[in-house]
Amino acid sequence: MTSTVAELVQRQWGDHRVGLRESELVLSHHQVAAGAAARAALLVDLVPRGAEPHLGVLLDNTPEFPLWLSAAALAGAAVAGINPTRRGAELARDIVHTDCRVLVTERARLPLLDGLDLPGIRVLVTDPDNADYAELLAPYAAAAPGEATLRPVGPGSRLLLYFTSGSTGVPKAAICSQGRLAAAGASLVSHFGVRRDDVHYICMPMFHGNAVIANWAPALAGGASVALRRRFSASRFLSDVREYGATYFTYVGRAVQYLLATPERDDDREHGLRLGFGTEAGAVDAARFEARFGVRLVEGYGSSEGGAAIQRTPDTPAGAIGRAGAGEDLAVVDPDTGEERAAAVLDADGRLVNGDRAIGELVNRGPNPFEGYWRHPEADAARTRGGWYWTGDLFFRDAEGFLYFAGRSDDRLRVDSENLAAAVIENILSRWSPATGVAVYAVPDPVAGDQVMAAVALREGTAFDPAAFQDFLAAQPDLGTKMAPRFVRVLRRLPVTATNKIHRVGLRREGFDGGEVWWRPRGARVGYRVLTEGDRTRLRAEFGAHGREGLLGR
Repeated sequence: MTSTVAELVQRQWGDHRVGLRESELVLSHHQVAAGAAARAALLVDLVPRGAEPHLGVLLDNTPEFPLWLSAAALAGAAVAGINPTRRGAELARDIVHTDCRVLVTERARLPLLDGLDLPGIRVLVTDPDNADYAELLAPYAAAAPGEATLRPVGPGSRLLLYFTSGSTGVPKAAICSQGRLAAAGASLVSHFGVRRDDVHYICMPMFHGNAVIANWAPALAGGASVALRRRFSASRFLSDVREYGATYFTYVGRAVQYLLATPERDDDREHGLRLGFGTEAGAVDAARFEARFGVRLVEGYGSSEGGAAIQRTPDTPAGAIGRAGAGEDLAVVDPDTGEERAAAVLDADGRLVNGDRAIGELVNRGPNPFEGYWRHPEADAARTRGGWYWTGDLFFRDAEGFLYFAGRSDDRLRVDSENLAAAVIENILSRWSPATGVAVYAVPDPVAGDQVMAAVALREGTAFDPAAFQDFLAAQPDLGTKMAPRFVRVLRRLPVTATNKIHRVGLRREGFDGGEVWWRPRGARVGYRVLTEGDRTRLRAEFGAHGREGLLGR
């Protein structure tokens, strides 16, 4: 088995099949390897002697992104994917924190750098029509893979410093070595039967781990080609798939819901796409996607940091992710006590009926490949406390050992002394047909604990019908007595991060302030009604009376 990404890049040398496409640009595998070798040689000359061999990449999904990933692998350097939705001091912090000596970007992103203090960092503007960039690369055009390195290359060589999404706090840069990325790619090749004639469509942002680990790496390991979309576009998805002959794609967060929200067409099944792999589509929308487009979506799980993996097997039941991977000692435990949670009890329709006793945090109690965060020992210690790897994700496990995702541990709610998982409630609310998307999160209760709040994105031309929503809730047999939302925010579109994950921080901070919000007053005999400014004033006074006003807007 190939042990490094550098070896996979070198293997492309002499392969003249199509390797990369973006719009009208077509490069062979050999041209990709040659371009990577030239950039690796340039990088060796640009990085000061003794400096960390790190480069930041602040790009959309242009061909330069995979070329520089490949170059870093050849040179023994590491790439920090820089999130272009970050601004000002936060953006500068990401670049400086990861010790980047070179920043690869494009003209469209230069305004983001205006006024930032980036000492000693060389900025390369890589647009195809930039003569200065072409002139800089020209002396290295004859370089071959492996000729120029900053450090010796091996399986343990750092390759990726990719930030957590930041949807729940300050991003941390997780480390991924060449060996781990090569192994991840090989595993997906085996699991999904990736072929050399496959085309991997990369439409999720490459600064995020999903696009690199779950899409680019298996294409590289399997000898398949890649096709790039600069930024995800639901309206262009099918036309791209047909134009490039795509057979595989990955998704995260709300991407599947955006695709389902596009107008249905008679030719929705006329394409060669056979598989989508990702997270957070949800069982309901995955079934809708397959029914409409004829494409199976496989919900996977592998923590971004590499500390735990779940493998899907042919007998995995609907809604489950799979079982613990080979050699993994995974358990679902109470995050406060470490005690293992009860086996999940599911009804005839596969609905969880004992969530209060079954849901807990997924931990890996055995050896794991977590490689740490860059310069963040406190976060390392929190992840590995007590000798276990704590994923930060909520799960439940049935009697046969199949694991089901129940949300982030940050998405736990404590309502009337009962612990709830936001993802479980979201899965129930997603059945409501007028909704195109649902996000469930905690808002503080005026007296103690939390209340359930839901943000609901409605279909075009649809208004919120409180009576219909109340009837829907009453008809759900698995909706616990504490799960019904106290507040409902009505939106046309859910706010998302740059990686299409729901931006819960913003929703929590907004709470019940502003916009169209409906609520069920405590003890009221009627259902939902509009939350008025007078209601908001009285609620704030109630928070103040109990000394909890400081929780509002946090």
